[in-house]
Amino acid sequence: MSYVDGFVVPVPTKNLAAYRKLARTAGKVWRDHGALDYKECVADDVSPGKHTSFPQSVKLKPGETVVFSWIVYKSRAHRDKVNKKAMADPRLACMMDPKSMPFDGKRMFWGGFKVFVSI
Repeated sequence: MSYVDGFVVPVPTKNLAAYRKLARTAGKVWRDHGALDYKECVADDVSPGKHTSFPQSVKLKPGETVVFSWIVYKSRAHRDKVNKKAMADPRLACMMDPKSMPFDGKRMFWGGFKVFVSI
């Protein structure tokens, strides 16, 4: 079975082009270092729920949208190796300054997941 890192990020709609540029670079870096797949998806059908939802999870503000992303690896050990290389890649260095990010990193959340079902 494979391993997946998942991310949910609130992005100001006016910053989507800048976010896409950042995501394309990040995706290339992760794929160059061995990630099997890299996806960044912008919200299309994510209404606020009664108890929880994607918008509520990131405390979505007016003028923002939710981006849901994932990276696929062979295993957690493979993920750890790929992430170590990716985080040391100079192509990411310019994107790591919180002041220059096109989103609020404090409201981003992420986690690693073992694939439980794959059809």
